Amino acid sequence: MKLLKFLAVGILFGIVMTKSEAISWFRIQEMFRFQSFHMYGIIGVAVVMGLLIHFLIGKYDVKNAFGDAIKFQDKPKTYKASILGGIIFGLGWAMTGACPGPLYVLAGHGYLVILVVILSALFGTYVYGALRSKLPH
Repeated sequence: MKLLKFLAVGILFGIVMTKSEAISWFRIQEMFRFQSFHMYGIIGVAVVMGLLIHFLIGKYDVKNAFGDAIKFQDKPKTYKASILGGIIFGLGWAMTGACPGPLYVLAGHGYLVILVVILSALFGTYVYGALRSKLPH
């Protein structure tokens, strides 16, 4: 019962992703071909909301689900690693037609072939963890 709020947020996330068409490979393809503003608008709203939420968390000392204070730490300026990671992320997004969030929504819609992508993403995360100390930073 305690975790019900997480289920509710997940269902709400799935509904928003579906209704906004953010899970549509066609919309993602349009974005990468610069044929439509649709996905750029969704990403822009997400960035603005992230900035606003980040500001409000800092201003009002919001606590996480476990009651701990949320503290933000500055990240090191790792432009080389960020550019390389962004390129790899973008290539994966373009090849699969979905970024990580909508993968689970697509699986929930019954597109089980997306499980291959989810497993590949998890494997890639594992490989990153194993190679992290050898990567540029």
